[in-house]
Amino acid sequence: MASLSSNSSTVRTIKTYAVIPKTNPQAPRQLHLSAWDLGMLTAHYIQKGLLFANPPDLSVEQIVERLRSSLEEVLFHFYPLSGRLRLDTCDGGGVTCHVELGCAGNGAEFVHAVADGIGIADVVADGQDLPKFLREFFPLDQFVNFDGCTDPLLAVQVTELIDGIFVGCSFNHVLGDGTSFWHFFNAWAEIARCKAAGKEVVLSRPPLHDRWFIGGYGEPPIKLPYSSPAEFIVRSSQPLLREKMFHFSAESLANLKIRANQECDKDTISTFQALSALMWRCITRARCTPQEQITGYKLAIQNRTRLQPPLMPNYFGNSINAIRTTTTAGELLDNNLSWGAWLVHQLINNHTYCAIRDLVHKYMDNPRVYNTVENNK
Repeated sequence: MASLSSNSSTVRTIKTYAVIPKTNPQAPRQLHLSAWDLGMLTAHYIQKGLLFANPPDLSVEQIVERLRSSLEEVLFHFYPLSGRLRLDTCDGGGVTCHVELGCAGNGAEFVHAVADGIGIADVVADGQDLPKFLREFFPLDQFVNFDGCTDPLLAVQVTELIDGIFVGCSFNHVLGDGTSFWHFFNAWAEIARCKAAGKEVVLSRPPLHDRWFIGGYGEPPIKLPYSSPAEFIVRSSQPLLREKMFHFSAESLANLKIRANQECDKDTISTFQALSALMWRCITRARCTPQEQITGYKLAIQNRTRLQPPLMPNYFGNSINAIRTTTTAGELLDNNLSWGAWLVHQLINNHTYCAIRDLVHKYMDNPRVYNTVENNK
């Protein structure tokens, strides 16, 4: 395992490409954004990556070229990712924001880089803090989504390691949520596999780009009550925190679910709810939170299957809300695991179609950009 200084850069850029797909005749000149999209303007890009061992039958150059060319093809279908955001000032005050497509200089970014002296074991860092160099595997790190007015909405970096490849992807959260991110990533992989096998490329799940808007508020675009971006863009000035990854085996998760259900004599608590309660309790205990102090559990929850009618499975965009439940630290820790798990269970069960409509109506009555930096302190 390499010995690395936390302050030294370990990644060298070999080449940066602008990936501009062929024009899709179905693509509009602009794409209006929904309430769920606009709320994300000051959040950070979604950043996810995949780690691979070196394949024995391909050179790094071949891998990079296959990924770059297949990215160009997948962007033909996911064309919003090759555009830019545009903010317009409205007569009478306020601003609107949409995705501008087909402009010169647009496109996604593709970076080929090398991490000198770094191997798979260094990246995994089993049992240790996440290595600081991991941030260098992602382009547009610490950018907020509003930066997509001038910077790419999608940036990919393929980083060579001693014994593997890391594919890091930064995806503008205004364009889509985690479900849409993996929809795009899986489609990219599907096209890459088809091209490698010499097969015709036909996407199994072509994306649907028509945005969902609630009735009763007129036609889009949605007007935001700001005179300039300075009124809603917040950038974190806090130092980066230490990060650690926790791994739970399938067996331990199964036992945790059994324990939570046995404690409350039910069979309705899910693995996710039991694990959420465990983490909530552990963090509250570690913080030594005073018994009378309010502690909360917040999660992002998908709306797609809860709408009536549900969104189509291939809907590309955001469809999530942040929901929260609270109690006192004393109640959370004095009761057993199932008590906290039941709070999480009720929180999720109560997020119905009616609850979603209420949240959207409240947003449309007072449109705004969510301050995720302040809310996450």
